[in-house]
Amino acid sequence: MQPRNMSMSGVVDLAAVKAAQEAKAKAEQARAEAARQGGGGAVSPADLVIEVDEAGFERDVLQRSAEVPVVIDFWAEWCEPCKQLSPVLERLAVAYNGRFLLAKIDVDANQMLMQQFGVQGIPAVFAVVAGQALPLFQGAAGEAQIRETLDQLVTVAEQRFGLTGLTVDPDAEPGGAAQPGPAVPAGPYDALLEAAVQALDAGDLSGAVQAYKNVLSEDPANSEAKLGLAQAELLQRVQGADPQQVRKEAADKPADAQAQIAAADLDLVGGHVEDAFGRLIDTVQRTFGDDRDTVRIRLLELFEVVGADDPRVAAARRALARALF
Repeated sequence: MQPRNMSMSGVVDLAAVKAAQEAKAKAEQARAEAARQGGGGAVSPADLVIEVDEAGFERDVLQRSAEVPVVIDFWAEWCEPCKQLSPVLERLAVAYNGRFLLAKIDVDANQMLMQQFGVQGIPAVFAVVAGQALPLFQGAAGEAQIRETLDQLVTVAEQRFGLTGLTVDPDAEPGGAAQPGPAVPAGPYDALLEAAVQALDAGDLSGAVQAYKNVLSEDPANSEAKLGLAQAELLQRVQGADPQQVRKEAADKPADAQAQIAAADLDLVGGHVEDAFGRLIDTVQRTFGDDRDTVRIRLLELFEVVGADDPRVAAARRALARALF
């Protein structure tokens, strides 16, 4: 699910924005194709936990991740913490009733997959959504922590990629499938959102900005368009900027609102989230009047780029409140 450093609650690495949107489009295409071929039926609870090897990884994980988040449990028979964690994950896979699929991978028999995911120790838990990989946690975590992580995962999968999971029939035979339900119609703004993705593909940031604004003019609460607009506008602002010059001006003029705003934009695009937030909060403390308000507004815009649920945003909001009051 995007580069391995992707935040669970908001896209932070701006280089991954287009990848996320492309992955969502591919997931939608895969679901439509599965519906045409008679797939997408109900599964039994026993089908929610599967053993996966290198030969079946593309089919059982990558392809399935276009319809449901796939949580991967890297384990081994000799690993004592794995014996504590794996039963919890298996039980939660059933409890979540199809919101995710659990894939168990024995690292001793699948060294290549272990290396590809960069697993340093086990147990290690990853997720794959729409073909994009995310690290979740390592070690035998407590159930409360696991549930919190899984809740974030299924929320991201649904909001970012439209994956609502599998339909579970408790009476279905393992490995069987019921008759597929009707295909889910395209959303009213899918064409406009797709136009934004195409504009990003072509490097047309102005076109992407306008496409997202077109959606928001009809649906101001559309979360995908709000996030996309914030990200596209940020990329547009830094396009053509001279990073050395921007950073020099920021260093030379610590109380200059525009110089600090420009540097914060570069910080965020480079993935330095805390640096961007800290720079603008410090600037709020050093400025007054219209300059201070301008900095505050830009900081709120950067919160939109990262995502409201990101813990770094929550911490920065508290720091901003202290700086203002």
